[in-house]
Amino acid sequence: MSENAAPFETTTTTTATTTATPAAPAATSAGTGDVEPCDLVTVPARQGLEAVDILRRRGVPAVGPVLHDGACDTLGFLVPPGTAAAWDLPGSACTRTSGRGLRLPELPELPEPAGDAPRPAGWLLPPGDTGPVTDPAVLRRALGEAARLIEAADGCH
Repeated sequence: MSENAAPFETTTTTTATTTATPAAPAATSAGTGDVEPCDLVTVPARQGLEAVDILRRRGVPAVGPVLHDGACDTLGFLVPPGTAAAWDLPGSACTRTSGRGLRLPELPELPEPAGDAPRPAGWLLPPGDTGPVTDPAVLRRALGEAARLIEAADGCH
């Protein structure tokens, strides 16, 4: 754990990418209130936001809860437990929680931090507004499509 990392952070490495991420919260099963462990796929914010748009435009509840870090540098998608064992998408990381997910309460509205103070991490798509987790195969396709869109947009100068 890095010197600046919060005590609940873990570090994982995937294809030469090391990312410090908040430990994954547990997802809640729709209608039952049962807490299920989950893994957390983290990606750069720009790619993640594109992927969220792609998933939501498909018209099916294909995206589960999504976290953002306080600096808005990365997004984290909740995925089923065990996803980390086979996740190898370059530019992303998947944190295995081994059932150690944290339950995060609904975050209250917070005022903007003063000066250069960091923003708190929070939900982009909170649990309850989405499906319980994002299907990893669907997420992989959306992240690939997002990367291609970003590459095409950046190449049009």
